[in-house]
Amino acid sequence: MSTAVHFGAGNIGRGFVGFLLNRAGYEIVFSDVNAELIDALAAADSYTVHEVGQDSADHVVSGFRALNGATQPDTVAREVAGAAIVTTAVGPNVLRFIAPAIIAGLRLRPAEAEPLVVMACENAINATDTLAAHIREQAGEDAVLLESRVLYANTAVDRIVPGQDPTAGLDVTVETFFEWAIEAGPFDGRTLDIPGVTWVNDLAPYIERKLFTVNTGHATTAYYGRAAGYQGIAESLADPTVRDRVYAVLQETKALVVAKHGFDPDVQEAYLTKILTRFANPSLTDTVQRVGRQPLRKVSRHERFIGPATELAERGLPSDALLDAIGALLRFDVAEDPESVELRALLASDLAPEELATRITGLESEHPLFPAVVALLRG
Repeated sequence: MSTAVHFGAGNIGRGFVGFLLNRAGYEIVFSDVNAELIDALAAADSYTVHEVGQDSADHVVSGFRALNGATQPDTVAREVAGAAIVTTAVGPNVLRFIAPAIIAGLRLRPAEAEPLVVMACENAINATDTLAAHIREQAGEDAVLLESRVLYANTAVDRIVPGQDPTAGLDVTVETFFEWAIEAGPFDGRTLDIPGVTWVNDLAPYIERKLFTVNTGHATTAYYGRAAGYQGIAESLADPTVRDRVYAVLQETKALVVAKHGFDPDVQEAYLTKILTRFANPSLTDTVQRVGRQPLRKVSRHERFIGPATELAERGLPSDALLDAIGALLRFDVAEDPESVELRALLASDLAPEELATRITGLESEHPLFPAVVALLRG
């Protein structure tokens, strides 16, 4: 049986990526630095993925192992060295920290072995390219040698995995819908047998459509829902005012993906309508606080708000609804979220609005969107 090493044993790792790889016949080795989680996985024979929504079903996952990346780095490296696939679900900002483990595994990998397939399954554009850049940078003199032992492929992943019941243990509740698109080009005609995967020649349109529809819409619902006093995503979207605001944002991102990538407008309209239906799923008890967390990352230069808004501005297309949503993001105030606390401190500082705009969003002062963001910060 082939092995897949998955970095990140959290809910997405167990309930989406690891689950699909396990269903495809791979033995899964979870690597994480959360000692309590890894100990629980190591002691368990199985866990259950509960799919809720239309055609709900339960799936028992077995045939996995678990390693502590902090205390067992040599063992993780050996597993990487012998694996067929390495995947991640750790968050884009953590990719640099798992690069050493992959480098150590590639150094141990036999030169005659098939290239190790590495795919970063993150909510970010071309996350595998980011991980590859960290590996090349940190590999030093071995960078050229190791390049022959690895195959990098970008992916786009989409599945709502809400905050979980604290009594659920290792079990994970997810929506029934999922999408995992992988670029076919790096495989040169040879693709992996993973049921449910969509192989595409050009991944960029799928990544951006997902990021600027699912992620933008989800976060927008959270910020408007929080401002309206709601706790859950589904109940927020049940408010016609919140839904109308989210829909207005998605109409703008629809205009971008249609203009930029040539998606049929009717197809994109059906896609965004499906997304709103998914958000409204009452079986997914997700909170506005969880979905809205890390506002500084979400409002950064190439993320789900500033990213599409800048490209719309560059095309002379309206971005008023996105700017209004950014205003709601700037009012997100959750004491338990470090980024929310940092954002509040920045907004309360003596920095000029122009400097704040650059610090918070990464926008260049000469960009056509910059004056509108500065106006938001002026209040």
